[in-house]
Amino acid sequence: MIYHSLFHTIMSYGIMFWGNSPHSPVIFKMQKRVIRILMGIGYRESCRESFKELKILTLSSQYISLCYCLLFIIGVTVPQIVYIIALTPDKKNDLHLPQVSLIVYQKGVFYSAIQV
Repeated sequence: MIYHSLFHTIMSYGIMFWGNSPHSPVIFKMQKRVIRILMGIGYRESCRESFKELKILTLSSQYISLCYCLLFIIGVTVPQIVYIIALTPDKKNDLHLPQVSLIVYQKGVFYSAIQV
């Protein structure tokens, strides 16, 4: 309860916009530090099992799950022409990235959601 009320709310605020930034590893280290403090684990021990025991998603897992949710919501409301589905039999359900040249769009939420 302490984790969700004090750390998780701050960490997950706006994660769709900053989840793929170069500063996200720093936030992940903070998340691991909080888990280690809560579980009483040493700083050199792995906290992977603690994440599983507490049923908490890591920062990258939260970002990926939100990207999937975004694609599901967008896929219903945006016309299918935006996401071109491959016609080859072995890659039927692959989403192709739109051909864009703007770096700002490539670093945006929708483009990174398709990449994930």
